[in-house]
Amino acid sequence: MAEPARKKPRVLIFIVAYNAEKTIQSVLRRIPEALQSCETEVLIIDDASQDRTFEKGRETHDASELPFKLTVLFNPVNQGYGGNQKIGFQYAIENGFDYVALLHGDGQYAPECLPELLQPLLDGEAEAVFGSRMLTRGGARKGGMPLYKFVGNKVLTTYQNLMLGSALSEFHSGYRIYSVAALKAVPFHLNTNVFHFDTEIIIQFLFAGHRIRELPIPTYYGDEICHVDGLRYAWDVVWATFVARAQGWGVFYRRNFDVRPEGFEHYTPKLGFPSPHSFAVERVAPGQRVLDIGCASGYVSRALHEKGCRVTGIDAYPVDPKTAGLDRFIQHDLNAKALPVELADFDVVLMLDVIEHLKYPERFVESLAQAAKTSPEVTLLVSSGNIGFAMARLMLLLGQFNYGKRGILDLDHTRLFTFASLRRMFEQAGFSVTEVRGVPAPFPLALGENWFARAVLGLNQLLIRLSKTLFSYQMFMVVRPLPSLSYLLGTAHRESAARAGRMPARDAAE
Repeated sequence: MAEPARKKPRVLIFIVAYNAEKTIQSVLRRIPEALQSCETEVLIIDDASQDRTFEKGRETHDASELPFKLTVLFNPVNQGYGGNQKIGFQYAIENGFDYVALLHGDGQYAPECLPELLQPLLDGEAEAVFGSRMLTRGGARKGGMPLYKFVGNKVLTTYQNLMLGSALSEFHSGYRIYSVAALKAVPFHLNTNVFHFDTEIIIQFLFAGHRIRELPIPTYYGDEICHVDGLRYAWDVVWATFVARAQGWGVFYRRNFDVRPEGFEHYTPKLGFPSPHSFAVERVAPGQRVLDIGCASGYVSRALHEKGCRVTGIDAYPVDPKTAGLDRFIQHDLNAKALPVELADFDVVLMLDVIEHLKYPERFVESLAQAAKTSPEVTLLVSSGNIGFAMARLMLLLGQFNYGKRGILDLDHTRLFTFASLRRMFEQAGFSVTEVRGVPAPFPLALGENWFARAVLGLNQLLIRLSKTLFSYQMFMVVRPLPSLSYLLGTAHRESAARAGRMPARDAAE
C-alpha cells in the first residue's frame, strides 16, 4: 500500500516595503523558483509609501511574472517598521502558514538565500533562522557596510550578548525566517512599532527557549534611502536589552518579555552566598525541630535535613515530602486563621519571604503570637524584601514603581515593608525582635557565579555596614514571643513554691 503524500510545508515570503518603487519588482523576481517545493506565497505590505511601491507590486502581480501567489496590501496609516511586521505575522498566523520569511523591499537582503535559510526550519533544527552578515570575516565591509554601521553593529551585539547570555554574531540583520508556531507562542504584538522591534523579538525568542540558528548571507548596500535614526536606534536597543535583563533582577516588568515557558522555577535556592536561606541554615542548630512555613520546593528544608533536623513543611501548594527533605508535609492555606500545628512541638519556625505574600499579615502574626503564648522558647526566623532598598528608592524618584516576576516588587506581593514597619508589626503583636540583619541583593543569582557577581556582592555587604536600611535588599530578623501574663503568673507560682520548699522550717513558719 502506497504511503500518503506528505503535505507540503506552507511558507510565506513577507516583504516589508516603504518607498521602494525602484527595487520592489527586482526583489520579487529574484525569489528562487526552488521554493516551489513548498506551498509558497508572497506578501507585500506597503507601509503608506509616498511613491508608487504599491502600484509596482501590483504590476508584477498582474503580469503574472511570479511562479507564486502574490498578495499586495497597503497600510493607509504608516505603522512603523515593527508595526508593519506585526500585521504580516498576523497574516501568516490567520492563514495557517508554517513559516514566514522576512524580506526588505529595498533589496538589501538577497532573496536567493531563502532556500538555504529555510532548510534548518524544515529539518526541525530551529524555530528561527537569521541571515548574518558578520559570519563571513570581512564580508560586511566588502559588501559596502559603512564603517560606522559596522562598528555600531559589533558594539551593540557584544553588549546584547553579554546582557542576555547569548552568542549571536549579529542582532541587527533584518533577514529572518520564523516558525509561525513559535511566533504564536510569544506576544510579539506587544513589542515596539519602530526599528528595535527586531531586538525585542530576539529577546522574546531567547527567553522562551526557542532555538535560533544563524547562517551567512552576503552584504549589499546600494543607493537605498536609510529611514533609521542611528543614535535613536542604538539607544532604543540598549534600553530594551537592559530592561529585559533587569526584569530578571526584579527591577522592571514588561509584559512582552514575560515569556518564560511553563514550569520555569519562580523561586530558586540561595544557599551559596549571604541570603535568608543561608542565614536560616546557619542559625538552626543540628537536631532541632523546625516548622518551615511556606516551604515551597524544600530549598531550605533539604539543607536542614542534612544537619539532622526534623522538619515539618507547610505550603498552600502540594509538595513531595521526600524530594523536599521533609519529615512531614501539610498542605494549608496560609491565609487561614489557625495554623494546623502546635508551636510547642517546634524549636524554630521559618517564615522566609512569606509574610509579604499574605492577604492579612498582621492577622497572621497575631495568630502566631496567640499560638506561641504557651511556648515562649520557640524562635522565629523571618525575612522579607526591603522596600527602602536604594534601587527601589531611586526608581521611585524616577517615577518608576515596577512590579515584576521576582524581587522586592514581586507581582504576588500584597504588602511591602521597611526594617521599621516589619519590626513594628511583630512587636505590636507581642514579639521581641532580638536580632536584625541586612541581606545583600542576590547578585550571583542575577549575574551568574563569577568574580564580578562576587565583587558586587562584597561591595553590597560593605554598604550594608554603612546603612542597613538603605543598602539591604532584604531583611532577616530573629523573633521571640514575649511570654503571656498567664505564663508569667504561672511561672511566679511555680518559682514561689520551689523557693518555699527550699526554706528552713522556722522561716517557712514565720
